[in-house]
Parts: sequence; structure tokens; C-alpha cells
Amino acid sequence: MPSMVVIATTAVPTHLRGALSRWTSEVVPGIFVGSVSARVRDELWHNVTQVVGDGAAILVHPAATEQGYAIRTAGTRRRTPVDFDGLTLIRMTAAPQVKKTQTPS
Repeated sequence: MPSMVVIATTAVPTHLRGALSRWTSEVVPGIFVGSVSARVRDELWHNVTQVVGDGAAILVHPAATEQGYAIRTAGTRRRTPVDFDGLTLIRMTAAPQVKKTQTPS
């Protein structure tokens, strides 16, 4: 039975966006929404994880949890889902530090 999925992408290759748009609608740049079977969802996610590269992606889909959904991530993100007594919460990591260059006096 098909169910709604949301896939959000950041800085992924354009061919991945094209592949996702075959099964979902890109409602705003990088946000894909669709109604697909669990098999198609898992295959799409497998493809995303294989080609995400330096970008990032997140998948939200219905699941038999207290919240009613599950979250999967791929790539490097500042926000990471964490299980807290059965609830999925989002942990923010610190922004990467940029080294300051010293100028000669």
C-alpha cells in the first residue's frame, strides 16, 4: 500500500534530483514529496545513499512508532536524529570552526 514520503536534499548531484522526480514531485528546490510503496521508498533511499556525495539528504516516512513516522539521514548534517526513549529527537552539532589566518605585522 502506498504511503506518503518526504525527501529533503542539500547539495546533491543533479542526476539524483532527476531520479527522485520520476517517483515524487519536487515541491520546492530540494524537497520531494510522493506516495510510493515501501519497496519503492527503500530502493529510492538506497540510490540516494549511494550518490549523495558531499551533500546531505533526509527521508521522513510513516512508521509504527509513537510519533507515527521514521527519519533516515545520509551525508553530513548538523542535525542528527537521536532515539530518546522511543521518541526521535533532533540533536544539533556545533558548526565547523573556521581557522583564522594570522597576518604578519
